[in-house]
Amino acid sequence: MKALPLRLGVNIDHVATVRNARGGHNPDPIRAANMAVLAGADGITAHLREDRRHIRDEDMERLKRNLFVPLNFEMAATPEMVEIARRIHPHACCLVPEKREERTTEGGLDIIGGASHLRPVIQELKGEGIRVSLFVEPEIDVMAAAAELGAPVVELHTGTYCEAFVAGDEAKVAHELERLRRAAAHGAGLGLEIHAGHGLDLNSVRPVAAISQIVELNIGHSLIGEAIFMGLDEAVRAMRAAMDEGRAQVAA
Repeated sequence: MKALPLRLGVNIDHVATVRNARGGHNPDPIRAANMAVLAGADGITAHLREDRRHIRDEDMERLKRNLFVPLNFEMAATPEMVEIARRIHPHACCLVPEKREERTTEGGLDIIGGASHLRPVIQELKGEGIRVSLFVEPEIDVMAAAAELGAPVVELHTGTYCEAFVAGDEAKVAHELERLRRAAAHGAGLGLEIHAGHGLDLNSVRPVAAISQIVELNIGHSLIGEAIFMGLDEAVRAMRAAMDEGRAQVAA
């Protein structure tokens, strides 16, 4: 069976990180978002954290006003963030775990233990016409829990796979890829739309892009890092090409 097209969502958080390191307005994450779209991004992702360490409220508002592609609002499942999402009304909200002391998101949501908290948040966002995605670990029981909660989309956490890839641990890479494949197949079988992301770079993206049930990859840090050396537009084009190479491995 021919795989569905694979979309690229570009996360612009760390353009804002650089801006905030010195203050002021530059580099402008909205300019980066527009450049990424012109270079081939299908959507833009931004995470408004509780501590506003990178993206700020006004960034989300400007993104909503200026973008002509879907805006994916990454957020913790808190009353404050739900209210902001209701006001801004992005295309999608991806619910992620958030700890103030972490450098970056460290794993997927506990949607099994946290079901009673997440269910009303999911329903409220859906009631506003916002697509809801859950950032989760690639496990069979987690896919079943996401479907039961009524979320239409899951984003599989690829961080553990990427760490193994960078370390050159071939056995763990194979194990983590199999986890991703099994979760993607099971989730798609339950009617979930499957996305993936976290830690993917130009080298590690191809095997994940080859998983036919995955229809969107959200990638940020590595693209902003590569942009230092080749420019953001070229980095996005290079990632798009690497994703296409991986997708070509799927049997037609």
